Amino acid sequence: MTQWREWLLAFGLLTLGVSVLAGAAVSWLWPTPTGAASASAIVWIGMLIPVLWAFTRTQPVTLLRFRAVDLLYGVALAGVLRVIQGWLEVAIGGSGAIPSYPLVNGQLSSLWWLTDAVSVVVIAPLIEEFFFRGVILVALYTLLRRPFGRVIAGLAAVILSTGLFVLLHGLTGAISTDRLVSVALLGLVCGMLVMLTGRIWGAVLAHVGFNLSFLVISLVGTFLV
Repeated sequence: MTQWREWLLAFGLLTLGVSVLAGAAVSWLWPTPTGAASASAIVWIGMLIPVLWAFTRTQPVTLLRFRAVDLLYGVALAGVLRVIQGWLEVAIGGSGAIPSYPLVNGQLSSLWWLTDAVSVVVIAPLIEEFFFRGVILVALYTLLRRPFGRVIAGLAAVILSTGLFVLLHGLTGAISTDRLVSVALLGLVCGMLVMLTGRIWGAVLAHVGFNLSFLVISLVGTFLV
C-alpha cells in the first residue's frame, strides 16, 4: 500500500474533477433523462479509472477481505441511516411524505430499471465506495500516517474523504438539506467502517442498503400509497 500516496491522490482528484466538468457539460448540452444518465456515467468512469489503476498495481489484501460480520454491519447501519434521514427531513421542515417515482400511463419509465434501480443500488455504491473509501481514504491515511500518527491520520482521512463525497453529490444534482446531511453521515459511517475493520465490504453493503431502502420506499409510495 506504500504506492497509495500523493500521486494516486492527485490522479484521483484530477480524473474526478475532469469527469464532473464533462458531466456538467453533457447535462447542459443534452437536457434530457438520457443526457443526465450519460453525465452520471461520465462521472463514474472518472472515479473508476484511478480505482482500476491503483488495484492493478498493488494488492490491498486486507481491504478486499470479506467477513460475515460485514453483512451485519451493512444491513444494520443502512437501516439506522435511513431512519435518521427520515427524521431529519421532518425536523428540517419537510412533509415526511413517502417518496415516489413518476409514472407514464400508469407505468414506470422503460429505463427505470437502469437509471433508478441498477445504477443507484449497484453501480453507484460500488464505484463510489471503492473511490472514496478505497482510493481517496487509503491514500490520505497512508500519506498522513507517518507525520501525524495513526489516529489523527485516520480521522483526517475519514473527514476529508467524506467532505469530497458530499461535495460531489452537491455538485452533480439538486439535493435537499436533510439528504445532504444524510450523505455526510453515510460517508462518515462508511469511512469509519473501513478504518476500524480494515475492509471495504461493510461500507459497500451499507451504501447498497441505504440506496436500496430508498428504492423500496419509493416503490411503495408509487404503487401502494
